[in-house]
Amino acid sequence: MTTNEVNPNESSEKLKENLERIEELTERFAAAVAKKQAIRPALQGPGQDYYTKSLGAYWTEMMKHPGKVLEDQVEFWGKTLKHAVDAQQALIANEGVPEDPTPKDPRFRNPLWDTHPYFNYLKQQYLITSEAMQDAVEGLEGLDPQDRKRVTYFTQQMVDMMSPTNFLATNPDALEKAIETEGQSLIDGLENMIRDLERNDGELVVTLSDPDAFKVGENLGTAEGQVIYRNRMIELIQYKAKTDKVYERPLIIFPPWINKFYILDLKPENSLIRWIVEQGFTLYVVSWVNPDTSYADVGMEDYVEDGYFAAIDEVRAITGQDKVNVVGYCIAGTTLAITLSLMKKRKEDKINSATFFTALTDFSDQGEVGVFLDNDFVDGIEEEVTDKGVLPSLYMSRTFSYLRSNDLIYGPAIKSYMMGNAPPAFDLLYWNGDSTNLPGRMAVEYLRGLCQDDKFAGEGKGFPILGTRTRIEDVEVPLCAIACETDHIAAWKSSYRGMRKMGSEDKTFILTESGHIAGIVNPPSKKKYGHYTNEDWPENPEDWQAGADKHEGSWWGRWGKWLAKRSGKKIPAREIGDSEHPALAEAPGTYVIGCPKV
Repeated sequence: MTTNEVNPNESSEKLKENLERIEELTERFAAAVAKKQAIRPALQGPGQDYYTKSLGAYWTEMMKHPGKVLEDQVEFWGKTLKHAVDAQQALIANEGVPEDPTPKDPRFRNPLWDTHPYFNYLKQQYLITSEAMQDAVEGLEGLDPQDRKRVTYFTQQMVDMMSPTNFLATNPDALEKAIETEGQSLIDGLENMIRDLERNDGELVVTLSDPDAFKVGENLGTAEGQVIYRNRMIELIQYKAKTDKVYERPLIIFPPWINKFYILDLKPENSLIRWIVEQGFTLYVVSWVNPDTSYADVGMEDYVEDGYFAAIDEVRAITGQDKVNVVGYCIAGTTLAITLSLMKKRKEDKINSATFFTALTDFSDQGEVGVFLDNDFVDGIEEEVTDKGVLPSLYMSRTFSYLRSNDLIYGPAIKSYMMGNAPPAFDLLYWNGDSTNLPGRMAVEYLRGLCQDDKFAGEGKGFPILGTRTRIEDVEVPLCAIACETDHIAAWKSSYRGMRKMGSEDKTFILTESGHIAGIVNPPSKKKYGHYTNEDWPENPEDWQAGADKHEGSWWGRWGKWLAKRSGKKIPAREIGDSEHPALAEAPGTYVIGCPKV
């Protein structure tokens, strides 16, 4: 028997095993789906007002420019029909595929998309239709900028969802593998899908990284340190010095509480935490609690009082320093700015310098995430947190994933469910899936007061907190801001506008290549992404970028030098904690583990 021949007995046995697995998987599927809870419609898609405006704009366009609308329709149908005829003639003449003028698209890498009549026809028709839909949206008149942004975004979501690569019958990669494996890949894919349903109580959330490949505290978040303070909101971690002498001025990092702090301490080779202590800084990092329903009434002021104020005062007490340097990342940077304004109003001079990582303080332009910040979604979130007490991690995670749906939803789903591949052991994607809940009151205060009303940076407003109206111009400490060029969560131009409005006379702005995470977690050893600097602060961020100098490599070293100048003299390295701050737990602590179910 040659290697290409199939043993009927083996084939029959394998078929029997797979049929038994299908029966078992069907039972598991039914059990998993039965656990799915209903999700309120307001969190599933835009509200009725969105559709009314979109339809109104389309009918207005038809009434004002009927010839143009008809011309667009005729052009679309003409392209569709011409391609169908060309494809049919090429097939009859045995010429393969007709001329293919469509642009290159990473979704269509398989050679069959370019050579096989069936798959090439599907690809060209899909791209022709996609272009027609995008052109139709672009031509709409009578929409304000925010409504236009939303129509464009949700239209693109429909376009991406309907790609032929997302369906088994029209995905050559999946079909080829199913044939090669005698259907085993489909069984494995079904197993992967049911496993994801079971892990998420019936909600289909594709697993991006092998969940068994990492464990926080064992092969992630392993920098040496101790929790030396804990309250209901934070664990404060002090990291062990790696140099004989350290700068006298300590540094506190406030990471975002939308995700977990160990993004700054993944593997040793890309750990910003390890790099900082290796530069001779005494480093403290806040690890926020992952709230359950008992935190329903926790608001922004609790994060300020029990987070920022508590950490700052404890570090000052431990080190004996009157002032500390601080870092705020993403939402923690937003709240750090509010805290600095509040301290200015209270005449509390405790901060020597502040660094902002991808932080928004001016929400006049909400960027890509703004499509989810209209009342239809925010009303739905308010209803959800009123009902449950917290905003479950699922919603924030899913929102950010849909901003990059091909990379974070459809692509991984194809590999896992259609191809039957096991998820990769990828530390960054593991962290991405290890999300957190948000306290109900805090979520609404943030969305209403900052994202929607822009009270902190908006003229004549002021964001109310702890009996004081805080304003962006009150941030007067020396500051350095790092923004990321392709950030889809905190757009760099919005970050720039906010930093420009701050009252500090000592300001530095660094623009790094890449996005919200990769731009920050960019160790010098990789020599991957460069960065831009410009000492001027023109009104328009585009002018700043046009006049900026490009530098190769990571921004870490540049920031380290900036921070060193504001960190005082060198002193013998500090021990961890003191008699009033004994070690409570090994880093990364206890708050970072797990996610409470709600």
